[in-house]
Amino acid sequence: MDYPLKTVEQLRQQLRSLRKSRGLTQARLGELIGVTQARVVEIEANPGSVSLQQIMQVLTRWAPAS
Repeated sequence: MDYPLKTVEQLRQQLRSLRKSRGLTQARLGELIGVTQARVVEIEANPGSVSLQQIMQVLTRWAPAS
């Protein structure tokens, strides 16, 4: 990430972009983190209402290898 996230809208865009850049569907990501595809839709649509723990689960699945 080249800039700090300051708004929920930026986080929404970043989450969707990260998932797509990893070639994951919402359904597949849901399987990986143990939630339904509908929940992934909710996370991407309104990340401000999601727990930090769940955001971290999502991000760990997308994190680039160090």
